[in-house]
Amino acid sequence: MEYRKLGTSDLMVSKVCLGTMTFGDQNTQADANEQLDYVLAQGINFIDTAEMYPVPPKAETYTRTETMIGNWLKNQSRDKIILGSKVSGRNRGLSWIRNGDETLSRNNIRSAIEGSLTRLQTDYLDLYQLHWPERNVPLFGQYQFEPHKEFENGISKQWESIHSQLETLNELVKEGKIRHIGLSNEQPWGVMEFLRLARLHNLPIIASIQNGYNLLNRAMEFGMSEVLYRENVGLLAYSPLAFGHLTGKYIDNPAAHGRVTMFLGYAQRYSKPNVLGASQAYTRLAKQCGITPTELALAFVYHRWFVSSTVIGATTMVQLQENIAAFSTKLSPEVLAEIDRHHLQFTNPAP
Repeated sequence: MEYRKLGTSDLMVSKVCLGTMTFGDQNTQADANEQLDYVLAQGINFIDTAEMYPVPPKAETYTRTETMIGNWLKNQSRDKIILGSKVSGRNRGLSWIRNGDETLSRNNIRSAIEGSLTRLQTDYLDLYQLHWPERNVPLFGQYQFEPHKEFENGISKQWESIHSQLETLNELVKEGKIRHIGLSNEQPWGVMEFLRLARLHNLPIIASIQNGYNLLNRAMEFGMSEVLYRENVGLLAYSPLAFGHLTGKYIDNPAAHGRVTMFLGYAQRYSKPNVLGASQAYTRLAKQCGITPTELALAFVYHRWFVSSTVIGATTMVQLQENIAAFSTKLSPEVLAEIDRHHLQFTNPAP
């Protein structure tokens, strides 16, 4: 396994990170223990979770993932593991989280971190992320900024200021409850504003941003990749297999067992018109290269210059082993050129 410094932090993270959003719904405690033990044995030191997990979020499963990780973590050497979690934000209608008050206020962030630390059975988190912006931004399949959503009944909506969010996170850093901070599902303006205000007021600098990135969604390359480079912010790329579409399993059998068919209506970004055509093109390319579609998709993301770590998830050990094994695959310049040719034909079908 290879390791990379995460942004300006002192965290040396494995270039593969275990995502855990299936724990507590599709995976049992025994499954979780097996996965966590396995990745540790493979040299993966980075585990990602969130208070709202598992996904899709439901009132009856909320917080199960962190609880299951905590049951495993209490028997591990804590200093050998880099653990990240996230606080849920506004605009997702998760009424069971803090009685529907989803603002990133001081009280809510502090309540969230205390809950996460208790469930995870640890005194601190190495990385604490804001799961998505509180303000009006395009999220999870929306692909255009819509100014009218700034208003409700003609009145401008209020959201917790970025300065206020940073001040609360700074308190938690000083108290030793978190080591570093990060963003998730953020836009270029937000990243730059967090950086500007942190520098202006001597507050914590974001170490990372966790956004979707895969062969069907390369939006990170337009604008954000320059921000990552110039500001030294690490990218944690999630959904590298595009909800299973880049495994090729839905091409011949749209009803194949998987998250797309299990949770109908969820992850709407992958229901757009060109997703199937792009998936078919990349599947053909993989076969021409003598590798699996999964291997092609993961190898592409794993070794992009701006990706600090790739968040993978699996419901079976076979999937997990294949996903990790793909890290050893390096795509040739010729294959990368073919990928770019397909990308120009099917540009970001699932932003």
